[in-house]
Amino acid sequence: MKNLASILVFIFAFTLSTNAQRKGNKQKRERPQFTVAQQTDIALKKMTLALDLSNKQQNQLKPMIVSKIEARKAFMENRKQARQEKKKPSADEIYAIQTKRLDNAIAMKAQMKDILDKEQFAKFEKMQKKRKMMVKKKMQKNSKGKKAQRRGAKKEK
Repeated sequence: MKNLASILVFIFAFTLSTNAQRKGNKQKRERPQFTVAQQTDIALKKMTLALDLSNKQQNQLKPMIVSKIEARKAFMENRKQARQEKKKPSADEIYAIQTKRLDNAIAMKAQMKDILDKEQFAKFEKMQKKRKMMVKKKMQKNSKGKKAQRRGAKKEK
């Protein structure tokens, strides 16, 4: 009986330690940093596979994708710098950022509508909705984790 109890305690302790190690490794994992050209190439190939794009359509989409990736990269750098300075954007800055993002999305959608045929555009819209839902789920999942971390920090104080 003592052997059984000691084995169960050992298994329980081992399970907890491996789970803690997994969580720690997950947070430290970094993605490889691709160049703009590499990101463009990957995005274009994914779109070609999903939408069955012609060479002409690929050539039309490439500059759009490059500009989108460069803009996103610049925005991320600005946010990273602001975060390091512990500077939060004001309400007007947030409004300007969101307005600019939505204007770009509208322009992108109009250009995509011109480049793609009806069937491809419908599939593109479906892909965008799916991507939006995945981002939303990820954001909710991350916010729940952050809330739990904050609660833990408050309890420690």
